[in-house]
Amino acid sequence: MIDVILKKGKEKAVLQRHPWVFSGAIERVKGKPANGDVVRLLDAQGGFMAYGFYNKESRVALRLLEWNEQTPVDEAWFRQKVATAVQSRSNILHDGTNNTCRLIFSEADYLPGLIVDKYADYLSLQILTSGIENNKAVIIDELQRLLQPKGIYDKSDASSRAHEGLETANEVLSGEAPPELVEVKENNLVYGINIAEGQKSGFYCDQRDNRRILATHTQGKKVLDCFCYTGGFTLNSLQKGAASVTSVDSSALAIDTMRKNIELNKLDVNKHTAIQSDVNKQLRRFKEDGEKFDIIVLDPPKYAPSRSALDRASRAYKDLNRIAMLLLNSGGLLATFSCSGAMDIDTFKQVLAWAALDAGKQVQFIYQFCQPEDHPVRASFPEGEYLKGLLCRVL
Repeated sequence: MIDVILKKGKEKAVLQRHPWVFSGAIERVKGKPANGDVVRLLDAQGGFMAYGFYNKESRVALRLLEWNEQTPVDEAWFRQKVATAVQSRSNILHDGTNNTCRLIFSEADYLPGLIVDKYADYLSLQILTSGIENNKAVIIDELQRLLQPKGIYDKSDASSRAHEGLETANEVLSGEAPPELVEVKENNLVYGINIAEGQKSGFYCDQRDNRRILATHTQGKKVLDCFCYTGGFTLNSLQKGAASVTSVDSSALAIDTMRKNIELNKLDVNKHTAIQSDVNKQLRRFKEDGEKFDIIVLDPPKYAPSRSALDRASRAYKDLNRIAMLLLNSGGLLATFSCSGAMDIDTFKQVLAWAALDAGKQVQFIYQFCQPEDHPVRASFPEGEYLKGLLCRVL
């Protein structure tokens, strides 16, 4: 096995079990490992520190896997990590109200760069690192052994694969190709999921708990669901008796799928309005038309992919939330989210305070949303805590 030597003074994060080693922290490499090879990380004195995936193309040159020198990172190691992750989600699926969840969440499950989502009898898989790509066959075999899915689909179409020297992939890995819409159940609601053409792995199961919690406030209310995608917050609100729900998204495919989801659940279509539009432009149209709502949901895409983008993203979040606050009736609720890992909850609260000041509103934070248990946050990897949200009362 090839040895990678860490620079003197760069040991702290490794000793604290943080899984990333940046290229600038590496003194030298003894040999020429291929991208994705498992290598041994040594300190400046030659002492063992960890095993990890190596990639010379990536700024994160090492993604650490195992800190016990006596535990080899071999086929059995990968099978055990996959099995442990899958078993830890069994309670989410046991009572029949959900048959979709995230089974493997990258670094949080000690498999950096691997995302696996369960959609009823199908699995959608994303591989974002060369190390996981090199071990794809054993991972797929273990998933088949544990779950016997009808099919496993590779949705590795993220642009971030280029940082690892990988091409994108969108193909069946085993079994059957999923139908155009796979019917899944979440919170006892049925969704048609387009795995092949949908965003990310096909669905955003990270909002499962937050959809259910917000819906308890929607009975008899006029709701606006922005960036609605295939209707997660919309369906939960209609099910719980919202007076009306208006849903806005720029994607025609998402709007069409949402309409089908409303029909699947036999919800009242007369209480629903779907608008295909850029959300920021549509919010301004609502303001010009004097529209008001009791509850507004803002679940935008990632505005801050890195810390260098945080200032620009903060301005975008502030403007988005400011205009939403102006559209709420007094005492209305704003459920606002950020999926940018670079933005922590305290910064997000500050952004909302600025938005409230600009809007001339008073805001109370009455609930803090987070990602669910199938998206765990590893204690040594706080970067995994990407989803945060606040339920605000706007006065």
